Amino acid sequence: MLGLFCLPPIYLHLKPKDSSLPPLLLWGYESNKELAIIYMACAACHAGSSLALRKSVSSNRVVVKSNLNGVGSSSISFPIYLSCEGISTSNANFSSRYLFSRSFKFLRFDRFKSFSSHGNGKADTKPSEERVTVLVIGEGGREHALCYALRKSLSCDAVFCAPGNAGIAQSGDATCITNLDISDSAAVASFCRMWGVGLVVVGPEAPLVAGLVNELSSAGIPTFGPSAEAAALEGSKDFMKKLCDKYGIPTAKYQTFTNPDDAKAYVKEQGAPIVVKADGLAAGKGVVVATKLSEAISAIDSMLVQGSFGSSGSQIIIEEFLEGEEVSFFALVDGETALPLESAQDHKRVGDGDTGPNTGGMGAYSPAPVLTKDLQSVVMETIIRPTVKGMAAEGCKFIGVLYAGLMIEKKTGLPKLIEYNVRFGDPECQVLMMRLESDLAQALLAACRGQLGQVSLAWSSEPALVVVMASKGYPISYQKGTVIKNTEEVETVVPMVKIFHASTGMDAYGNFIAIGGRVLGVTAKGKVIEEAKERAYDAVEAIDWPEGFFRRDIGWRALKQKQSA
Repeated sequence: MLGLFCLPPIYLHLKPKDSSLPPLLLWGYESNKELAIIYMACAACHAGSSLALRKSVSSNRVVVKSNLNGVGSSSISFPIYLSCEGISTSNANFSSRYLFSRSFKFLRFDRFKSFSSHGNGKADTKPSEERVTVLVIGEGGREHALCYALRKSLSCDAVFCAPGNAGIAQSGDATCITNLDISDSAAVASFCRMWGVGLVVVGPEAPLVAGLVNELSSAGIPTFGPSAEAAALEGSKDFMKKLCDKYGIPTAKYQTFTNPDDAKAYVKEQGAPIVVKADGLAAGKGVVVATKLSEAISAIDSMLVQGSFGSSGSQIIIEEFLEGEEVSFFALVDGETALPLESAQDHKRVGDGDTGPNTGGMGAYSPAPVLTKDLQSVVMETIIRPTVKGMAAEGCKFIGVLYAGLMIEKKTGLPKLIEYNVRFGDPECQVLMMRLESDLAQALLAACRGQLGQVSLAWSSEPALVVVMASKGYPISYQKGTVIKNTEEVETVVPMVKIFHASTGMDAYGNFIAIGGRVLGVTAKGKVIEEAKERAYDAVEAIDWPEGFFRRDIGWRALKQKQSA
């Protein structure tokens, strides 16, 4: 029933006798093993309790009691020993088989450290650093990567994810709250108050544009992400372009249209190649790079006449085609200060050799060799900082992560802004979180408080690469419900590999199933980019999913750049 692994950090893996109930994974840091057991007991009761935790300490025993949300009273008791050489299951008594009746799969036990003991019945108060429980909003691979990084943060007591997905839940990186309606800000606020959430991190763009941050901030809940007004940087490409015009931010030449005849006339005047974009949110599919006039005219008809993107495509942007290399640049922003993150480069096209239609991203790697330190300084001075200052001047300070899609122009070698996203990119977030070595929770809290000037971030020098596995037929039409096997085993066999789940569910037999287009982000680190790529593809090949597919050339630009150098 109970297995214990006393490692740094210390883990407790609890499995109920009833196999239909989910296991619970507890973890934390504690040099004193007897105290670790006590804290684990506290966390275990807390996982099954909706009431205040009650604990009593005697000279030789710790008893933790909890009311199990209507199921019945339960307790866990452990003996305290003067020395603790080996903890066995005989030293623990569980008074109720219903302890694990609720579907919480992951909690960190050292949030309960309110005393320290030397085995002599005395308790000493210890000053503790600020700790936080975090709620991540979203259900994709990006959100899984954020949960993973937050779970590693020493200041983070527990991570919730709403709604999350089956893979996130099974990985132990977060407790998924599948029944929390993230479109209902009052329900989200109520959940945060009930569970003592001290930081909300909003992953996808839609809740940001809908104003979730506004509502939670008004309720006094620290929330990382821009307000609805500031999220217009992504929610409206016309807004972003006009900001660039006003504050001298380099971007492609453009025009905005609502009339299809005017748009077609402009395209014929400019010629191809040319780019047609839906003004609003379109899940990464609202951009058409037209190599022929006929393709541009077809895109105009699709958006303005046929309404393929609804209101998001009722206004379009037509801009010049920039030749060069695309790269992603990220910065945390607290309204005034911008803190750059590491660079990344993704692969938008569905097919090898950058062929086929655009997708949400089929793979990425970090760092991006094309974005040198000098170019990063140029990006900060000419694009990021003017944007932050411009937004403040417009009366909508930006707090959150600025994701700048850039083109390093071939003819000038300088960066131009293609578009802004107001959240972490997907799949770029996966490689960034694999490389981040700092406490993410504290960095995001500092952004919420306007204190990013006091923060510095540490990054692994080792590159990371992610290969996206998608359902065959993506991004057009694809089958759902196909079975995926061997994902958990792969992480134990291939070194330095983490699988981030983007769109997975679970069938009645306990198998992962694909429920979307982009399904898995197989991510690896290595001493060099070649090693990271080899590990990622070794893991991909070991996953048993006949109905999935992937690009086989992720990282080719980085390798080409390295060979040229």
